[in-house]
Amino acid sequence: MAGEIQIRAFLPADATAVRELFIRVNRLLAPAHLAEAFEGYIDRSLVEEIDRLADYYAGRNGGFWVAVDDDEIVGMFGLEAVGDHAMELRRMYVAPGARRRGIARKMLAFAEEECRRRNRRELQLSTSELQQDALALYRNEGYESVREEIADAASNKTLGGGIRRFHFSKRL
Repeated sequence: MAGEIQIRAFLPADATAVRELFIRVNRLLAPAHLAEAFEGYIDRSLVEEIDRLADYYAGRNGGFWVAVDDDEIVGMFGLEAVGDHAMELRRMYVAPGARRRGIARKMLAFAEEECRRRNRRELQLSTSELQQDALALYRNEGYESVREEIADAASNKTLGGGIRRFHFSKRL
């Protein structure tokens, strides 16, 4: 696993690998006291989104992509429209064994370019306090903090459980 990372559109044949990456990363993020809540979040997200990626993102005027290294999926992310001029970055994950190789930065740059291609001049995103590397990446790449919140209610976009979420935006 040391080739040139390629980013390409999600294909139905990618579904199992994407599902497994989503579950693995979220289980690694889960603090022990929130393990049960994370399992509920994973289950809900699988049903509402991950197990129906093509339909989910098409219905939101977006798309989903994977980062591939030698035919192995090492990263993933989605974009969904927010109003007429912005998109939201979703589900950006890098496989634990592939981290620290610039994959997240490459996926973020690709997402920004996709927004420009779609004439969407703003990229919005959020992440939790549990993802310190992601917070550092977004800040280093020029994303401005829009707001913070304590997420109490669970959805396919947030665990809830009192986790602090950070919302960012960048003009493109």
